[in-house]
Amino acid sequence: MNVRTNTLLISLLFMLGGILSAQQRDQVGDTQIEPPAPVLETDRTVFKDSLKTKERVKLDGIAAVVGDYVILDSDVAKTLIDLENQGASTKDITHCSLLGKLMEDRLYAHQAVQDSILVSDDEVNATGDRQIQQLVSQVGSMEKVLEFYNKDDVESFREELFNINKLRMLSEKMQQKIIGEIQVTPEEVRQFFNRIPEDEKPVFGAELEIAQIVKEPEIPEEEKQKVIDKLNEIKADVEDNDASFSVKAILYSQDPGSKSKGGFYSMTRQTPFVKEFKDVAFSLQEGEISDPFETVFGFHIIYIEKIRGQELDLRHILVQPEIPQESIEAAKKELDTIRQHIMEGKYTFAEAALNFSDEKETKFDGGLLRNPTNFDSRFELTKMDPTLYNQVRDLKDNEISNPILETDPRGGPPKYKILQVTNRYDEHEADFAKDYLKIQELALREKQFKAIRKWMDTHIEDTYISVNAENRDCEFQNNWVKD
Repeated sequence: MNVRTNTLLISLLFMLGGILSAQQRDQVGDTQIEPPAPVLETDRTVFKDSLKTKERVKLDGIAAVVGDYVILDSDVAKTLIDLENQGASTKDITHCSLLGKLMEDRLYAHQAVQDSILVSDDEVNATGDRQIQQLVSQVGSMEKVLEFYNKDDVESFREELFNINKLRMLSEKMQQKIIGEIQVTPEEVRQFFNRIPEDEKPVFGAELEIAQIVKEPEIPEEEKQKVIDKLNEIKADVEDNDASFSVKAILYSQDPGSKSKGGFYSMTRQTPFVKEFKDVAFSLQEGEISDPFETVFGFHIIYIEKIRGQELDLRHILVQPEIPQESIEAAKKELDTIRQHIMEGKYTFAEAALNFSDEKETKFDGGLLRNPTNFDSRFELTKMDPTLYNQVRDLKDNEISNPILETDPRGGPPKYKILQVTNRYDEHEADFAKDYLKIQELALREKQFKAIRKWMDTHIEDTYISVNAENRDCEFQNNWVKD
């Protein structure tokens, strides 16, 4: 494996912890993106499989210095251990490639400080608080978290989290500054594609375009009012009788993402919750409880626990109205009728989506689904969500599925839908016209990569960098060992 491939693999593995935890979360609003799991010093040890034991080795030599940052040999070792703990394969990752990645991160962070790129202490502390809350919810108590990370007290744990997160956030902001405004023109995309040798043209897997029509069961007004009355009772009990909002959330909230934490969330205006939730949250004062309000997930009340600049600590209670079985059956029956009318030629699938679908995101585009990874209309079969794949895998071209009952993974009410495969693309060598968006993405990545390389070369030359004797023979991707 060459150096460039190895470095890219390491970058992907560093992101693995955050990706895995994001896949497991199920929260109110759109998924709240958490930072990657912290790379902490769980134990400065080396694992030797042949002995099936844990041999304690002192690893405190200086591996390298980048600007104001010192990288210890133990930093490299514990990063490898953390990757292994996340379940990542590390067989192709070497000490040298890991050290190179850590040096890149320090150079980004060092230059961010020189360029006066700011990361506030409040922002860093809030990130650490969210990580701690997540860790406690996973293992059960703060004591178990400290034991797992081999820390004596909460303060030392918070301090290490702070240092890790501040460096990471500075590094990310510096990288974003470098590539954030880079774009590619159609001509640059064409030139990029024409430069690819014929025998190296990328091959894109089989893809589908899928459309859907959605019907949401109607919720009777009396059921909605029952929920509103219940939330008003809870609000009054907290305000008038000093009842605990946290306890009420544990008892009554139907949000699986926060119920066990007493309804707690920490958020900023950038946190991807639904708009209605953020609008209410940021209209409240510290200590205030909102009136009941509705989102696609049900009815909520919010209690603002603390305001820290642009960040809120809040608790909320979600209660969903009861959906009568007859409403669910009525939605299914209506979709059956729509499906039959399409098959009889009374209107097309796209016309039916526009006129009858309850899903605002797709109805104005003929029901066409968008790939969440790149917002393209195509879904590559090998990368499709397994649930969606199972729903469409047996459909022939232009065939319409029977109504499918689907629960909302984010906690919203159930809904029925019918699906149609509107286009099918076999595995094929890249075609400039048909695959323009994918080729554009590849061209953009190449341009960003070149910008990073140019930035690296310039700032490595201008920055104090020292690599210790034991690491000077490493085959780094960058010229860390200056002549």
